[in-house]
This record gives sequence, C-alpha cells and structure tokens, in this order.
Amino acid sequence: MDKLSVLGIILALIAVIGGSILKGAGVEALLSPAAFTIVILGTLASIFLHTPPATFLHGMKIAKWVLFPPRHDSAALIERIVGWSGIARKQGLLALEGEVEGEADAFIKKGLQMLVDGAEPDVIRNILEVDVQTREHLDLQGAKVFEGMGIYAPTLGIIGAVMGLMAVLKNLADPSKLGHGIAAAFIATIYGIGTANLFFLPMAAKLKAIINDQTRVREMLIEGLISISQGENPRNIENKLRGYLH
Repeated sequence: MDKLSVLGIILALIAVIGGSILKGAGVEALLSPAAFTIVILGTLASIFLHTPPATFLHGMKIAKWVLFPPRHDSAALIERIVGWSGIARKQGLLALEGEVEGEADAFIKKGLQMLVDGAEPDVIRNILEVDVQTREHLDLQGAKVFEGMGIYAPTLGIIGAVMGLMAVLKNLADPSKLGHGIAAAFIATIYGIGTANLFFLPMAAKLKAIINDQTRVREMLIEGLISISQGENPRNIENKLRGYLH
C-alpha cells in the first residue's frame, strides 16, 4: 500500500471537514444533495461523453494503483538479466528455455522466448517496443479519465453556485432565506474545486508517474535482452542497466 497516498486522502478530508468546523460552519454545511447532483453526477456525465467506454473502464481499473501501485524491483530484475546473460554465454541461448517455462510475467516471457528462438536484436527491440508503447498509451488514456474529471468538476461547481444564486434571487422578498441560500450556493463550488484539486488531478498525476516507472522498467528489460542477444559480457550488461536505477 502507498502510505503517502493514504496520508494524502486523510489530510484532504481533514482540510475540508476540519476547516469547515474551525470556520464555524460545521459539517452539516458541507452536506448538500443539490450540489452533489450538479457537481458529481455532472462530472460523471461529462466524462462519459468525453471518454470511450473501454477507456473509462480501464481508468477505473487502474485507479487502485494510487493506493496499491504495481511493485517493480529494478535491482532484482537486473540481477535476473545478468543471470540470464551468464547462462546464455556458457550454455547458449537455448539454455534459457527453462527460464521461459517458469516465467509468470507475460512481457518478460515473450522477450525470453524470442531470445530462445534466435530472433535478431532489431526484431526483438521492434516487437517489444510496440508492446511497451501500446501498453503505455492505454494506461495513460486511463489516467486522463481522472484528469478530465479534474477539469470538468470546478466548472460544474461554478454552475452549481450560479444556480444556487438564482434560487436566492427568487427569495429576495424573504430575508430569512438569503443567508442560508447564499451559503448553499457556494457549497457546489467547494465540491467542484475540492474534488478536482484534492482527488481527481492528484490521482491523475500519480497514475502518470506510476505508468512512466513501468515503462522505464520495461525499457530496461528490453535493453538487457538485446545485450544478451548480442553476446555482451554480463558485467558490462550489469553496469549498463544500473544506469536505469538513477
């Protein structure tokens, strides 16, 4: 679990709820079915129109990465690659067939299988880079779902505030309703700006960072497999790949 993300969510809730209490408005002031309907449902409506169904579903699928990001031990992977290079130099590329059968990661398995099959370095690079680019594009589109929600939510908050003020103007003859009405009008703004800046946009940024890290690890793997295919010295391969750790 990403403890920093958990802490961020807790602090975000404390900032809004605690701030409302300290300002004297209380928690009740933040509860508004009308604001929820306009901002939250409106944001969902906007992103449904903005995003293809498959992209939206993928975005929801990878949302868990904010709290439970995929773990990649780059140092351990380098050790594995160096081990494969040692086997290949001593026993030949066909000796890696046992490694292919026991590999759980589909991307690594595909690369190792091409090594065993004797594919040329350029062929290995081209095929695996297409996989990396396709996966990165799909994941980035999923992250942009939350980025889009972060863009639409504040605008819908303003719409909610304007609609609330319209209701206030209709009750100018009754001064007792003005204060409550104006306060309620601005709750929609809090919903819009708050959800965008405390949740949607930070989630999109964190997902993009995770995706970039995944791409870096896959690029490192490709470089390692190419080096093995070219028969490079295991020590040189290790020194080259350790540059990806910085």
